[in-house]
Amino acid sequence: MAKRAIRSATRVAGRLRAGRFALTEALALAMQQRRAVTRGALTLWFATPNPLCELRARTFSSKEPETLEWIDTLPDGAALWDVGANVGLFTVYAAARGCRVWAFEPSVFNLELLARNVEANQLTDRVCLVPLALSDSLAASRMRLTSTEWGGARSTFGRDIGWDGQPMETAFEYQTVGLSMDDAVARLGLPAPDYIKMDVDGLEHFILHGGPRVLSTVRGVLIEVNDAFEEQASACRQLLAAAGLTLEAKRQSDLMANSDGYQATFNQIWRRA
Repeated sequence: MAKRAIRSATRVAGRLRAGRFALTEALALAMQQRRAVTRGALTLWFATPNPLCELRARTFSSKEPETLEWIDTLPDGAALWDVGANVGLFTVYAAARGCRVWAFEPSVFNLELLARNVEANQLTDRVCLVPLALSDSLAASRMRLTSTEWGGARSTFGRDIGWDGQPMETAFEYQTVGLSMDDAVARLGLPAPDYIKMDVDGLEHFILHGGPRVLSTVRGVLIEVNDAFEEQASACRQLLAAAGLTLEAKRQSDLMANSDGYQATFNQIWRRA
């Protein structure tokens, strides 16, 4: 009821000059909202223009503590690829910890928040935004999103499957360019990563398939895998093992374990011996 009332009032206000001015100011004020998160001696700031971004900032330490702990082990100056950076929580944390980060995020809605969060924490010298989708080849294809919210997830590129391997309901789509991890190095000249953090909601195995040369030298990978999506889980295991990496741990927070639909989803940590 509240949403309907707000939408109705917004439509009425949009017809008036004063109303349009008020809506513009409200949008600008929303984007200026920030939340501080603290971990150890670090205090970081994240834009929270909507409830979803507020939730992401509020659960910074509890949703994926294993990812933060993994980042804590990375050496100073390491080259990290954050594949599926979303609004940049882990990008910002890794850069603040001393990593050089290449943040891959093709969502036009998340990219603005990602840039704002990097700038808000004065990390532009350590973070390079890559607004392209990673895939298994170089090609233009459709980027499909389940939501147009800032901070939204469960998007897909070049396929019509979602995080669970099932057909995905699309709320918004557009064409963009995707490329493989090996293409990112060979064609864009990006430095090969020392470490990769990957969370792309169901497309992880396709991306790994497009990066044999990158995987042959990477020192460690943290990757989100849904064990209930058997094709994804099996392919990720085979591709990472073939690259000479060893599975060190599978971890999941209590928050994720108790979330509807995520009981079989784990962050896998792979390392080179």
